[in-house]
Amino acid sequence: MNANSLFILADHFSFNTNIIETNVLNLAVVLAVVVIYVGDALKGLLANRKETIVTNFQEADRRALQAKERVNQAQIQFEEAKQKASKIRNQASITIENEKEKFNREITEDLNRLKVFQQESYKLEQQKVQNQIAEKLIELSLNQVKKKIKLRLNSSNHSILNNFQIVLFTNYKKN
Repeated sequence: MNANSLFILADHFSFNTNIIETNVLNLAVVLAVVVIYVGDALKGLLANRKETIVTNFQEADRRALQAKERVNQAQIQFEEAKQKASKIRNQASITIENEKEKFNREITEDLNRLKVFQQESYKLEQQKVQNQIAEKLIELSLNQVKKKIKLRLNSSNHSILNNFQIVLFTNYKKN
């Protein structure tokens, strides 16, 4: 703006025909209005936005701490579960070994009982066979003796045999 135009404004109101000056003045007025009215609203919006962002950050921090706490608790529970599983695994191994030893002992005892039973059965069968053989031998011997006696038995041998049997019988009764 030059000095003449300022005096013109001071003396009376007139239209400025200079477009550049008019645009600059209009722009200054618009910017002033924008800064005054819109600036306060913009400051309020920015302050609200800042407050919302800070609140969201605080809430996110609180949730992050809670999540971290839950993760720590889950890790503790996981470690406890691993320890319990390890104990169970160790106990199962011990139980399996004990059962295995018990099973082996029982098998050994059963085998020993079977061997004893087998030996007793063998002895029993052996005794049966021996008794059968003895009975057969006795029977065969008696049959041979009877045959010989029948062949050699006459009246004199018969009376000698009877006397001998009587003596044996009387001796038997005395004892």
